[in-house]
Amino acid sequence: MHAVGGGCINEAMRLETTAGDYFVKWNGAQRHPGMFEAEVEGLELLREAGEIEVPEVLLCFSKEKRGFLLLQFIHPGKRESNFFHDFGRRLSKLHRHSADKFGLLYNNFIGSLPQSNNQYDSWAEFFIAQRLGPQVELVGSRQYAVGKEFEKLFKRLPEIFPEEKPSLLHGDLWSGNFMTGTQGTACIFDPAVYYGHREMDIAMTKLFGGFDQSFYDGYNEEFPLEKGWQERVDICNLYPLLVHVNLFGGSYLADVQRILGRF
Repeated sequence: MHAVGGGCINEAMRLETTAGDYFVKWNGAQRHPGMFEAEVEGLELLREAGEIEVPEVLLCFSKEKRGFLLLQFIHPGKRESNFFHDFGRRLSKLHRHSADKFGLLYNNFIGSLPQSNNQYDSWAEFFIAQRLGPQVELVGSRQYAVGKEFEKLFKRLPEIFPEEKPSLLHGDLWSGNFMTGTQGTACIFDPAVYYGHREMDIAMTKLFGGFDQSFYDGYNEEFPLEKGWQERVDICNLYPLLVHVNLFGGSYLADVQRILGRF
């Protein structure tokens, strides 16, 4: 057994057996009830789409107040020279998988925070009611006053985003949630899936520095983003930034206030 990174929520290890290697992670099931079960649903939804490599789920169970998740262990391969271009194309194909409404049939998590996915016909309504609104309320409970600024933004959201069909999203697509898979192409994991506006995934890739430019080139060659998407990146990233404020404290609040000041 070898300890591996499990993020700030879970403990994790690589389990070596005569039948092969596995990735196992665990946490306090009472502290995060249903977390791994929701992750299983998300991983399987992404795997069923068949566009990007996703670890296979082998087992999910609880024992003595702890939850465990056993996954296929992905052995890193040699990264292909066109890795990011191919990654962008694959993500665009994932985003073509759609649904009738924005949201999902079940709730899940973003980090360790509950993520509600009640379904809506309108992206703006979903984004306000299921993404920004709950995080703003939680921020307010921590004595950070941003509610009035968000009320102004909420009135403008329907005119900011272009109308598109809901896309199947990874939901938490930053550099820590993908790796080079065995075949040298991208493998994604730790999702917070739902059907949403595809610019949410694109924006998240830019939150902590951005992916290689060829990623965005590959995406736009396959499924071009609507004009002005670069200007909407900050609006999309208000959600993960608010999540970070609520998980890690006020150091992220300045970025939220900067974005609100622009709009």
